[in-house]
Amino acid sequence: MTDTTKLHKVSILGCGWLGKALAQKLISNGYEVKGSVMKEEDLSELRQLGIKAYRLAFNPELEECSDDDFFDTDLIISCLPPRRREDIELFYSQQVESLKQEVLKFGIKKVIFISSTAVYPDTLGKVTEDLQLTPKKASGKALIKAENLLLESPDFDTTILRFGGLIGYDRHPGRFLSHRKELRNGSVPVNLIHQDDCVKIISEIIKQNVWGEVFNACCQDHPTRKDFYQKAARAANLPEPEFLEDEQIAYKWVDSSKLIKKLNYKFIYTSPLDTI
Repeated sequence: MTDTTKLHKVSILGCGWLGKALAQKLISNGYEVKGSVMKEEDLSELRQLGIKAYRLAFNPELEECSDDDFFDTDLIISCLPPRRREDIELFYSQQVESLKQEVLKFGIKKVIFISSTAVYPDTLGKVTEDLQLTPKKASGKALIKAENLLLESPDFDTTILRFGGLIGYDRHPGRFLSHRKELRNGSVPVNLIHQDDCVKIISEIIKQNVWGEVFNACCQDHPTRKDFYQKAARAANLPEPEFLEDEQIAYKWVDSSKLIKKLNYKFIYTSPLDTI
């Protein structure tokens, strides 16, 4: 769904590694950007970047909020991931329900929710947005519940972005598996995306006013886990990880064709190998 509403103010919930890069891009594009963090000591970094900074925490209800002005916005972008805990499904859905109530309370009309390809189970082949979702991991189950909580509301428009594994800059993949031996799953494809593409995709959604959609977002090419992480280690001058010769196992190959077609999107990095 598209509309012609002009957005001026953007609030980023969880303005961390991705949120800070996104905020700087949006500021350069003329938006007023507000960012939230959970810790008082992180506020100064946001301010130094020109981001209006707020302390905010959902535990799972909204307990910490330095200023309601954070919710005076045209669009809220949730970069709030599910945290590891025993009751992750319940707690995270309660967090997102609390966020939803704030969106309704302040009359915010647009939401972008940063989800993950963790919502997909490992299958033998390609996964698309219309696949029936039956993840095994608790984090995937928690994200599905969160997505549905937002998508089902008729009072605001939500677009969901299911990002693959995030790489780029201070997240150099050469360090991820270096030195490790007898690793499994070397033949499965990786589903990764660079920070620059994440920022560009979100910017395009805002620019083109594309709402009510669910998008996969991964590099179009999917090298094997072995090829990618060995090359990344070599590029970082680190010992290469060593993989066992596995039999073919279940895997997922995340397809981003819908996003490419809907946004007329051209990836900055077509392959994760190009990021190394």
